[in-house]
Amino acid sequence: MTRIILASSSPRRKELLSQANVPFTVYAADTDETIAPGTHPAQAVEQLALEKAEAVFAKYPDRAVIGADTVVSIDGRILGKPATEQEAMEMLSSLSGRTHAVYTGVAILSKDEKVLFHEKTDVEFWELTRAEIEAYIKTGDPFDKAGSYGIQTAGALFVQAIHGDYYNVVGLPIAALYRRLQKMRLLESHSSR
Repeated sequence: MTRIILASSSPRRKELLSQANVPFTVYAADTDETIAPGTHPAQAVEQLALEKAEAVFAKYPDRAVIGADTVVSIDGRILGKPATEQEAMEMLSSLSGRTHAVYTGVAILSKDEKVLFHEKTDVEFWELTRAEIEAYIKTGDPFDKAGSYGIQTAGALFVQAIHGDYYNVVGLPIAALYRRLQKMRLLESHSSR
């Protein structure tokens, strides 16, 4: 069986792969995550995921490498991770009382194959007060998350509804990824349950 490398230091992605009983090691990719203006979110996350996977695959061509990237999109704007409290405030205010899209791109590279795909999940937020947003920002949670919130942390309190894959919002569409790894014969075909 091919050994799998996750080209990400995201604790959420590591946790999801572990929950799915996928054997893997971590080698975080150090790539430029700049997105050209006007790029569609689906294209952006696939491109960034591919760049991360390629950076690690170049060092470990005998392994299978998974790269992933997640962004939030609203009104044609792509929201990455906020750099400042003000940015987090602006992002969360723009999401308040509205529906936004979360895109995660995934790239899987092996010596035999390259698979690239994305998932999109729509997330509807409650109307948020300034005090709610400020209190959440003070926790520090928004700063390593696309769109300034984590659905698996206190950001869950903002979510009124989701339409699509919850785990995609966390940062990895694990069921879709698992099936592709099986199809590529990178996993044992039997379940470990």
